[in-house]
Amino acid sequence: MGVVSSGALSAGKYAAFIWPAYGVSILGFVWMIIDTLGRARRWRQKADRLEKTREP
Repeated sequence: MGVVSSGALSAGKYAAFIWPAYGVSILGFVWMIIDTLGRARRWRQKADRLEKTREP
């Protein structure tokens, strides 16, 4: 059960299309995560700066 046979990962005659599609999808998700974390960091920094300037 724990061993993956080579047939389980075989996509047959469409493998040339399926595996690159998986790769592009994974890269897209990774890019979205990195972009979201970067935007959140910049938003947090901007909020902190605004808070500091607001204090008397």
